[in-house]
Amino acid sequence: MRSHLSPLDATLLEIEENDDCAHMQVGWAIVLDPPPDGGRPSVERLREQVRERIEETSLLRRRLSMPGVGQLSLPVWLPDPAFDVGQLIHRARLPGAGGEAELMGWLGDYFSQRLDRDRPLWETTLLEGLEGGRWALVCKVHHCLVDGISGVNLVAALLDAEPEPDPEETAKKLAAMVTWFSEEEKRGALMSLRGVVGEAIGGIDAAVHPHKVLEILAQSRSMAETLAHDELAAPPHTSLNEPIGAGRRLAAVEVPLEEMKRVKRELGGTVEDVTLALTAADLRRLFEHRGEKVDRVRVLLPVSLPQAGEALVRGESVSSLFADLPVSEPDPLLRYQKIVAATEGLKGDDAAGGAEGGVQLAGLAPSLLQSVVARLAFTPGLFNVTLTNLSISPIPLYSLTAPVHGIVPLVPICTGYALAVTAITYNEGIYFGLNADRRSVPDLEVMRDGIEDALAELQTVSPAI
Repeated sequence: MRSHLSPLDATLLEIEENDDCAHMQVGWAIVLDPPPDGGRPSVERLREQVRERIEETSLLRRRLSMPGVGQLSLPVWLPDPAFDVGQLIHRARLPGAGGEAELMGWLGDYFSQRLDRDRPLWETTLLEGLEGGRWALVCKVHHCLVDGISGVNLVAALLDAEPEPDPEETAKKLAAMVTWFSEEEKRGALMSLRGVVGEAIGGIDAAVHPHKVLEILAQSRSMAETLAHDELAAPPHTSLNEPIGAGRRLAAVEVPLEEMKRVKRELGGTVEDVTLALTAADLRRLFEHRGEKVDRVRVLLPVSLPQAGEALVRGESVSSLFADLPVSEPDPLLRYQKIVAATEGLKGDDAAGGAEGGVQLAGLAPSLLQSVVARLAFTPGLFNVTLTNLSISPIPLYSLTAPVHGIVPLVPICTGYALAVTAITYNEGIYFGLNADRRSVPDLEVMRDGIEDALAELQTVSPAI
């Protein structure tokens, strides 16, 4: 079990320290149907399950030795002598009727608060009182854990592959799920399971000597600043690219996965292209609502930070991390075709980001590249909106015998980026989560209502003959 921070861990902590309004935590609300027996979900049973499934050596049982990254020293991961699952898994109840408005309001408040760095960098709330007898597991995990194996292990500690799991069969099914996640979707390079939720340390930055981490941090700052100001052309400025506050506003939409696939089959491209097209149509709707003329927006492409580092190791350009969405194009079919062409050509000489955006970084240390990519992902002025696209599981999942009904995903925002869009594929649906600055995006419902309309619009068009 490693005790020293990786360069990526340290970079993500440092980014948060330098921006009072950035909460570098990934989150989700897993909404579940009522327990089959009609009773209340037991927080005591959930705590015991998590306690049993997290190994003694897991990073989920550790905390930082000091709260911040110093100029001359770094914190290390230490076993938390006061580790208590009861302090990290809470129970709460929604006020009022427990409808969507109440849920999104509660989640907005919850994700407006940072994690306590004096404790392990995660927490979960069993939230009751949702309409229809539903309830939720609301999780907050620091980004430096999610981009390692620990994020997967926390999900595996909370969820099961069947309502009444046998421990050995559960381990096999969860391992099969992670294998699918990595081999079929090409998004699980760091993810594996040992036992039920044991932690297998891996990843391309795990072996860096701790004395080198500060040096890598300094190098990555310099390199990211150079790329940001000298190599990558600036995107257009929009009303979403202003300083933000600490408050958050959330919205969520579910669309059937099969409908997304049908658009892909009829119009070409990929499901990810359909997601980009829906986001483009949604942004167009928002800007029109605001009376704002925007020709295009640049999005940070839906890849994880370790994945992006691996891509650059293979010689792909920095510009391959970004895509331009033609939001001013009024024709939905032409807009979609332009997006498909843009994503297909990202590795070419004309990739998004301007003529100088194709700078090559092959040959640099993988750990340095991960740190550079992390900084680029949170550097103001490089793009307009974050869009993250992930797959969770192709099979139904359960917790405390109750089936998962839906998911509200969240990725962080920071200064200069008032909106982040997350699309998570689970079972037969795609779940969009919109995370926005509470102050500068009071009209988030415009985008919430626009996703289904944008999908219906694409379903009605066909290529010209």
